[in-house]
Amino acid sequence: MLDQPDSPHLGQPGGSTSPVYLAVALDVPLPGLFDYSHDVPVAPGVRVRVVFGRRAMIGMVWAVRDHPGVSADRVRPIEAVLDDLPPMPADWLRLADFAAQYYHRPLGEVLLPVLPPPLRKPAAYTGARAAGGPVCRADRRPGAGALRAGPGNGSAVDPVMLTAGQQAALDQLQTLLSAGRGVALLHGVTGSGKTELYLRLARQVLDQGRQVLILVPEINLTPQLEQVVRARLCSAAGDLAVLHSRLSDGDRLRAWLRASRGQASLLLGTRLALMTPLPRLGLIVVDEEHDASYKQQDGLRYSARDLAVWRGHDLGIPVVLGSATPSLETWRRAQRGDYRLVSLPERAQAQPLPDILLVDTRRAQLEQGFTPQLLQALEARLEQGEQSLVFLNRRGYAPVLRCSSCGWVSQCRRCTAHTVLHRVAGRRAVLQCHHCGDAQPVPRACPDCGDQDLQPMGRGTQRVEEFLAERFPQARIIRIDADATRRKGSAEALFAQVHDGRADILVGTQMVSKGHDFARLGLVGVLNADAMLFAQDFRAPERLFAQLMQVAGRAGRRAGGAQVLVQTDYPDQQVYQALCRHDYLRFAESSLAERQDLGLPPFSSQALVTAQATHLADALDFLRAVRAQADSLPESAGVYLYDAVPLRVVRVARIERAQLLIESPGRGALHGLLRVLLPQADALAAGRPVRWGVEIDPQEI
Repeated sequence: MLDQPDSPHLGQPGGSTSPVYLAVALDVPLPGLFDYSHDVPVAPGVRVRVVFGRRAMIGMVWAVRDHPGVSADRVRPIEAVLDDLPPMPADWLRLADFAAQYYHRPLGEVLLPVLPPPLRKPAAYTGARAAGGPVCRADRRPGAGALRAGPGNGSAVDPVMLTAGQQAALDQLQTLLSAGRGVALLHGVTGSGKTELYLRLARQVLDQGRQVLILVPEINLTPQLEQVVRARLCSAAGDLAVLHSRLSDGDRLRAWLRASRGQASLLLGTRLALMTPLPRLGLIVVDEEHDASYKQQDGLRYSARDLAVWRGHDLGIPVVLGSATPSLETWRRAQRGDYRLVSLPERAQAQPLPDILLVDTRRAQLEQGFTPQLLQALEARLEQGEQSLVFLNRRGYAPVLRCSSCGWVSQCRRCTAHTVLHRVAGRRAVLQCHHCGDAQPVPRACPDCGDQDLQPMGRGTQRVEEFLAERFPQARIIRIDADATRRKGSAEALFAQVHDGRADILVGTQMVSKGHDFARLGLVGVLNADAMLFAQDFRAPERLFAQLMQVAGRAGRRAGGAQVLVQTDYPDQQVYQALCRHDYLRFAESSLAERQDLGLPPFSSQALVTAQATHLADALDFLRAVRAQADSLPESAGVYLYDAVPLRVVRVARIERAQLLIESPGRGALHGLLRVLLPQADALAAGRPVRWGVEIDPQEI
């Protein structure tokens, strides 16, 4: 585990006693690499334990230098070389290097956080030396060394006959495999059988002795896909590795080791799986490529979809992006011919798409947010023995608690946001902030006027569940949201109840809107869709359309006559009209024309500089200084800098936030300015009480 002279990746210890200098990447918010000395060269991609300041850290060697960048007497020796793993492979280092350059982050913030936690914890390599460290302990776990290497054969016969449309699409995708490289956009309506094509392509790649990486946007989509993949493609338990953030540290490390050693032929996971070393990678599939969950929102703010495309190009392997509602960026690339467009316009089960009806709520008599039409439709489906889904993308009981006497509303004490009322069976209700997580008991009386008549305003999934239980006492109602699925395995158990027919009405958030095949679902009712319609972010209509198309696609997948009822105050909006026709093409065409007129992505490139401080004035002053500095640079020609403004939710956890949007028609001009500006912004931040960062291709503004 520690430095040994005969370790093959440490270099040959010659007769000279002169030290060599190692450029080491550390996960610290500082630019550049850090010099350490050692008695022999160490290969790039090897982890080392060092002292940085007063603390021990795990770093990664990036290069060997003849001379340090600082005075030699200031260079510390490394404490240990960790040789429990071979050096990280060259293609993985190239991927990390590209990510660091494109997203303008220090290498250490790319290289280290993507490793399983045990591999970057100094304590795992100090007191645990006798036990051999986390890799040795993982290898000693019963069964860990008995995993079968090489591709899985899966079942001998595919259990599904392809439709003519699927076969035509598969033929086009197979030309991509034959070419050995390129990107395909598989645009298929919900229920068109995209997953079946993923499996057929994966089988061909596995039969060639290569590895396959399949990415899904959310953790709750992995269990059902894992079952299908194991049944169809894996002949041994070790053929498949699954990676996502809810795994324990030990399970995550073991899955990472199997994949990186080539023992697991297929890796299934969320965005973090994209950064796993895969020695025989032959195909990358990105399912639901449009989903915002592929964009990391803290630390290295990377897009797993975009890096997947780059990784495929770098390795010369095919990449398949799949979606019923492709992102407008991806759609434009397909229209331009950068990506091969493969279409699946019909459902695989020969069932028609559900009828989508708009229910005008402006003159309707609502009962707890439900129109008479939706309540009657729920009653009818219950009588027919079919399942219904009520979709509301707002968890909790009510968005806010209000005093009708003085107008007081529940407010987070740490954020400029309302607190959400949550009711938990057997416990006192709480007011919780969905931004910082702070929770406090519901006051017995209004804090301002003392009135005890505090009323919930609006509806969350808990309140909808409560109302439906009262309105339809004979119905079996299940709620699936982040609150109901906190415990390990709870999401799988709830979905199993739905699939087994042990639920009549499903109440859910975006967790249920994609990827799930509910065989008996005949009705979808959508509440409060208008909340996203007029959001400040220019991508809000695109996200709303995609979300509603996805949730509508859960209905009628095995039987005809399905309906989707969308309650809205604005039935004439273009988003809803395109939705009723299941017309993604018209929506995309209209939206792209509007984006082009306004010079918005994908017709421009953006970067977002954000600043945080205890006082908003400090954050704004810093961003104004950054803008002034940018305006003085010749690289700012052709780049537009907006005014510094507070974020919509200004204060989170007592920290106030502001942003500066930078935009350019050309990606090269934007990055050219950032390469010069960001180091100067570091200097501007010195001595100021601010923290700042930059996000490339921001998804929320």
